[in-house]
Amino acid sequence: MCDTAIQDLYAEEFANCFGCGRNNQHGLQLKSHWQGDECICRHTPKSHYTGGVPGFLYGGMIASLIDCHGAATAAAAKSRESGEPISRFVTASLNVDFVKPTPIGIELEIRGKATEIKNRKVTVALQLFAGETLCATGKMILVQLKN
Repeated sequence: MCDTAIQDLYAEEFANCFGCGRNNQHGLQLKSHWQGDECICRHTPKSHYTGGVPGFLYGGMIASLIDCHGAATAAAAKSRESGEPISRFVTASLNVDFVKPTPIGIELEIRGKATEIKNRKVTVALQLFAGETLCATGKMILVQLKN
């Protein structure tokens, strides 16, 4: 696993995202790293992100975690394939399936894998786990910003 988070390689002007922007002091400060052939992010949500059922995470936050980690996965996968520096990707499509309620107070692990890279478009499959329990899956299409 690389010590430098993918998000820490984003250009300064693209480092303000609520979920993963290192320059957003009020954000989640998500960090994603390559591990084997996957991209991994670990995050423990705070209790104020609860949903309609006490003790469980709000669905919008689950989508945000998947979205930000998916963008990092796409950026790293494209960089690995092309040999170019990390660049920023934006979401063109995000599909989240909620498999089981996601508890608060436990470290979550989001796993991402690029399933297709075509020019500026990357498709990513994601899974969100609480411990050993699969809580959500996602599929994303992301597009590389033009320089």
